[in-house]
Amino acid sequence: QVQLVESGGGLVQPGGSLRLSCSASGRTFSGYAMGWFRQAPGKERKFVAAISWSGDRTYYVDSVKGRFTISTDNAKNTVYLQMNSLKPEDAAVYFCAADHTGLGITYDYWGRGTQVTVSS
Repeated sequence: QVQLVESGGGLVQPGGSLRLSCSASGRTFSGYAMGWFRQAPGKERKFVAAISWSGDRTYYVDSVKGRFTISTDNAKNTVYLQMNSLKPEDAAVYFCAADHTGLGITYDYWGRGTQVTVSS
């Protein structure tokens, strides 16, 4: 059974940094696309970033380009989201997701999320 477990969320001041981790287990993820999404209170869940399991392709929503970096550690079956220069509008619950097709369009598996709060 596929499990995705996020960690690394917390409270950070504007301009600060956090690194989120997504530990994946339950199968081999070679060929998968891995994504990060976020959902703010009262809003829809939105795409943030995605990466091929091999790490050779990455995609970002415009609002985080230059500030967030998605990466993988295949040996640890872990996907990371390094978030720098955080803004109050980045505050949300962040979810990790996996797409078995590798296309990064429709995600089959989801974690439960980790809360990111950006406030002074």
